[in-house]
Amino acid sequence: MHNNLQYTGYVILINRKKDYSTYVINKHVEHLKQLDKTGQLVLCGPFKDYTGGIVIIKAESMNEAKIIAKSDPFIIEGFSTYELRTLELANKENHYSINE
Repeated sequence: MHNNLQYTGYVILINRKKDYSTYVINKHVEHLKQLDKTGQLVLCGPFKDYTGGIVIIKAESMNEAKIIAKSDPFIIEGFSTYELRTLELANKENHYSINE
């Protein structure tokens, strides 16, 4: 389990541009379920104080993370835009510091 904590993650910041339809919400949830099924989903959820949300994923590269972000129905259907950030996990195993 400890080795699973050592990875580079990608943060997808979702910025809502218009109200979501039930249809697109359901498609988004299915997208998240698929990411979870493949072991790529780390964390996700809407912000309570901002119109948007966050999806943190595991991916092999920034390019793969972009493909995943662009495949989100919120993005495909034009309901949201996204920003992509790279996250290096800090934890007990790496003394809460980035790897050198």
